[in-house]
Amino acid sequence: MTDSTIETTKGMPLHTRIFIGMLVGVLGGILVQALKLPEDTVNLLVQWVKPIGDIFLRMLFMLVLPLIMSALILGVAELGDVGRIGRLGLKTLLYTLFASGISVVVGIGVYNLFQPGKALSATDRQFLVERFSSQAGTVQQNLQAAQEKSPADILVSLFSRNPVEDMARAFDPTYTGGGLLAVMVFALILGLALSVSDPVKAEPVKKFLEGVYEMVMQAIGFGMKLAPFGVAALLFVLVSTLGWSILMLVINYVLVVLLALSIQQFIVYGLILKFLAKRSPIDFFKRIGTVMLTAFSTSSSNATLPTAIRASIDKLGLPKEVAQFVLTIGCTANQNGTALFEGITVLFLAQCFGVNLTFSQQVVVVFLSILAGVGTAGVPGGSLPLIMGVLVSLGVPGESIAIIYGVDRILDMSRTVLNVTGDIVAATVISRFEGHEPQVEH
Repeated sequence: MTDSTIETTKGMPLHTRIFIGMLVGVLGGILVQALKLPEDTVNLLVQWVKPIGDIFLRMLFMLVLPLIMSALILGVAELGDVGRIGRLGLKTLLYTLFASGISVVVGIGVYNLFQPGKALSATDRQFLVERFSSQAGTVQQNLQAAQEKSPADILVSLFSRNPVEDMARAFDPTYTGGGLLAVMVFALILGLALSVSDPVKAEPVKKFLEGVYEMVMQAIGFGMKLAPFGVAALLFVLVSTLGWSILMLVINYVLVVLLALSIQQFIVYGLILKFLAKRSPIDFFKRIGTVMLTAFSTSSSNATLPTAIRASIDKLGLPKEVAQFVLTIGCTANQNGTALFEGITVLFLAQCFGVNLTFSQQVVVVFLSILAGVGTAGVPGGSLPLIMGVLVSLGVPGESIAIIYGVDRILDMSRTVLNVTGDIVAATVISRFEGHEPQVEH
């Protein structure tokens, strides 16, 4: 997959232009703060700059539903085709759910330990609510309504009674139905059904969804061309009004994400390798060092796939058929890093808006993050739109994704390393379960 990244083929890479846009927005905001301009002047500047960021965000918002219905159905159909891929596919599916679940639990655990969003002052939090929510009063309303729901009610609401209505009102903060959560579960069920359907009869449906998926990718590409300008505008608005407090908030968020990724990468995967795969974690990481560097530099699981397969076979001694199958499937579905990142991001942005989720709500976030790890497979820029949708369902303005958008590049590079490493760990574990002893080169 291309993990939330679209690169230009000519001229300056997109991530470089986004970084420049981030600097322009931050420095412009700091300049406004330093000059101590009158409040009316600052509001006038914001009034002219803010629409640029809003247009960029709306370009992402309008693609959320077609993204879910195409990418998630196709991703689950490919992963869940246990009827045809047999024992190996079932083991891959079970391991993927197991590893992704652990990664999100790690992310939520680390977040709850440090809670970077808690440092935001009440005044700044109120500003965020007013700035990013067109219906600011509904945030607290939605929080109270959500807290009144029992775990059983939340579970029932995940299953749509009317998918069309849930899609139409997915971003309506007053809607009490399943909304986007129910749409995601609906797509999951359709994906599973597609995986066990007659291949001949299901082929036209797959072709149609693949066409929608390709179209959505291109449309996201159009939107991403606005990213440098959108990021500059959004960060200028934030920094010119909140100043250093928002910068420190984002830095703390980045450190929490990187810590959680490191724990999953070296401690969780290390334990899985030692006890499930019966491999030395240190030796394992030494042998895939080139793969991790490739993943970090390209931010693309797809671009790293050939290197990962070659290292798995030549360096780790895994059977060719297992390595090729598991890594290819994992490249599109076993996204532990993406799931962990999305879990932390949802909790962080919710806390920034004063929405402190209960345990049962955090469990729902875990479930949705695992699904989103499959749903964003192979979709450039796909994870952030899905996060926006989940935020809305929790009563948090989806536009708040702007707070962390400028730093997404470094997190994208880091979580891609975790995604790729997780795929190779999965291949190693499943190879062991299949009874293969590694033929390791020395």
